[in-house]
Amino acid sequence: MGLFSIFNRNRTNQQNGSVEKIPEIPEKVFIEKEAPAIERTGYEKLRTGINVLYEFLDRNYEGKGYDDALINPDATHLEQNISALKNDLERSIRKVKTFYEDWIREINFHISSRSRSGMIDTVEELTVKKEIAESHIKQVNDIEEQAKNNLGVGYGIIISYTRGFKNGLAAITHHQILK
Repeated sequence: MGLFSIFNRNRTNQQNGSVEKIPEIPEKVFIEKEAPAIERTGYEKLRTGINVLYEFLDRNYEGKGYDDALINPDATHLEQNISALKNDLERSIRKVKTFYEDWIREINFHISSRSRSGMIDTVEELTVKKEIAESHIKQVNDIEEQAKNNLGVGYGIIISYTRGFKNGLAAITHHQILK
């Protein structure tokens, strides 16, 4: 058998004309289905927290509202979905706040420990990370407060969803009546 004969699954033996079967190699030998869990540290951790909230805020709620109106063009459906969006926003805010509160506790421990060891540069780096985390918490608190007062980006998702829902209602009317 030649060096590259493995690539030919059914290979005819040149000398006696017989066909030899090469055993199948399972896919799991070469392909990893699940990515291994990676410990997030430093700046990766910081980006994870606030990004959870911004990813939620960046979704297309106008398209969702439009699609929902086509499925069920009822005003109570609109109100229920707006309530659900507000609850989802609140849950995302809590998740991000918890993440930063826990991370700041961890940073404080390291600041205290490294200070006792005289690691001035490390303590300064940790202090900067803590300040960044605190500024992110402030942003999250601002978004939360604005959403409660029907202002800002938190309320923007409600406006976007409502606009999409109303556009969906208009599309239904245009298609059924005005065509």
